[in-house]
Amino acid sequence: MGRITVKDVFKQVKADLIGKDSYRGVTLTYSWLANQFGHISLGFIPTSIAFFFLKNRMDVTHAGIKAASIVTIIWISFELYNFLGPLLFNKKTNSKLVYVSGPEYQFQPAWGNIAFDTFTDLSFFSFGAFLSAAILVHFQLGDPRLIIYIILALLLVLQYPIHYWFLTKMYQQAAQFPFQYRLSQFDLPISDSAKQSILYWLADNHKAKHLLIFGGVNCGKTSLSVGLANEKAINHQAVTYTTATKLISLFFTKPIPNQENAYPWTWQNCSYLVVDDINPGDPVKEDILPADYFLELMDNYTSENEANRESIRNCSVIWVLGNDDSKSNRQDDWEKMLHGIGVSKDHICAVRL
Repeated sequence: MGRITVKDVFKQVKADLIGKDSYRGVTLTYSWLANQFGHISLGFIPTSIAFFFLKNRMDVTHAGIKAASIVTIIWISFELYNFLGPLLFNKKTNSKLVYVSGPEYQFQPAWGNIAFDTFTDLSFFSFGAFLSAAILVHFQLGDPRLIIYIILALLLVLQYPIHYWFLTKMYQQAAQFPFQYRLSQFDLPISDSAKQSILYWLADNHKAKHLLIFGGVNCGKTSLSVGLANEKAINHQAVTYTTATKLISLFFTKPIPNQENAYPWTWQNCSYLVVDDINPGDPVKEDILPADYFLELMDNYTSENEANRESIRNCSVIWVLGNDDSKSNRQDDWEKMLHGIGVSKDHICAVRL
């Protein structure tokens, strides 16, 4: 299965640092780096202002430490409110100021991941604050040694967060999602049985599982599929998002030996695959791409294309389908197709939105 290597990381860093984003667009890794420099600035600038108010009331070394400490405490207080608000109330909010309104989450956020993100932000805020203090104390002929020790400690602490988050953003952008979306953002109606099927697909038990998502237009099929797959990408799994039309064209494309791809993996060797827009659903009643015809295309109109079948069989796939009402047999048709290429019936589940 695909993975991101050290070579890929250096290639991405080079791409983010060299070139102008005005013509090439902005990547998730570039955005993350810019965001962290913003956090450093939000620690650096307020500390500089606070220092000039305090330096006339105490010696410059204490003024620098106190200014950086005050700014750090302010940001810790803000981030604790920002993090603990939705956690304690277990609610979403329609207000940008207070966490008191809104329905309960359909799917709980990954609180550990959010806590780590909060810790990372606070570390960059603190780094910026004490960096400002060290520079100001030095130029004011004070003793910046204690502040420098704090900065070195913060740099040591930041090694793992920088490695983790930069790599995470690489996994997310390699998935080629049409938009960024977390599963906990899904707030449309969904049944308890559908939730159980989703949690079954999410469970990490090293089995290739297939999730069939049925529903009409604007019922959240794509959002749900992207949210599910994004949780896997954040956990550093090889994920690929594609549409049915694009995947069909790839069925007929043979890999070129030693060709360097734009992404670290392809649909053939990813761990998780999202196949979107197979059928539109209401108000379109008919199937544009029935299961049996999809199989013909997968086989390239031959008796059997084992390479394509093996790639689908060994991958956990989310199939974004149209309607499946009592008058149709769409779920049975797709389950039969998957079972026919070697997928166990126990590894196939369905959701109706």
